[in-house]
Amino acid sequence: MNERRGFLTLTGALVTSGLVGCASSPQQSSSGAGVCTAFDKARQDAVSPDQALQMLQEGNTRFVNGRSVNCDLLAQVKATADGQAPFAAVVGCIDSRVPPELVFDQQIGDIFAARIAGNFVNTDIIGSLEFATKLAGAKLIVVLGHTECGAVKGAIDDARLGNLTATLANIRPSVIKIRSVEGPQTSKNKKFVQAVADQNAKDAAAMLTARSEVLRDLVAAGKLKIVSGMHDVATGKITWLT
Repeated sequence: MNERRGFLTLTGALVTSGLVGCASSPQQSSSGAGVCTAFDKARQDAVSPDQALQMLQEGNTRFVNGRSVNCDLLAQVKATADGQAPFAAVVGCIDSRVPPELVFDQQIGDIFAARIAGNFVNTDIIGSLEFATKLAGAKLIVVLGHTECGAVKGAIDDARLGNLTATLANIRPSVIKIRSVEGPQTSKNKKFVQAVADQNAKDAAAMLTARSEVLRDLVAAGKLKIVSGMHDVATGKITWLT
């Protein structure tokens, strides 16, 4: 009986503090939109590319500080059932430690997420991003790398295994570019690994406008911003590269 009373007391305290369910006054982003409100076309249209970036930066700050907003996800499922209007798209690695929605503290319907080992871009991902931006209205693309990336390490060591060989070949151009880091150019050299990871994220971001006229035109018109970032798997913090 005492255990049950203690549980109810704790649950009541969490609800009051907003840690269970959506707080009565949801945190506000710089755009003035409550983070627990599902994005619709009107909200998406009101967000600029720079505001979209700031919203993700604010979300990562909440995540790192242990202040992620807990919303009613089922309500958001229902709110987005007839359509979606995400404000950003993230190209990330499949690494289980870097789920974009969590590290940016975003909810259902907020961001598109394309994930592939090594967060590189190819025709399929670029086409998906053209859909996410030109057709679906996203204002920002983030290429998100992360520390201790296994795909980057595999590319550095020129690992070969089935179809993974072709996957890692997409990262090799970034490996070749790094020549200024001291020590062996192997996956055991942490500084070299991180330099390649940084270069790979920046190269992928640059490739988007180089290979897509659609994305290039959106950027030129000020309707889209493309950046790259690096997630630290030890701290959760994202450092912005471009």
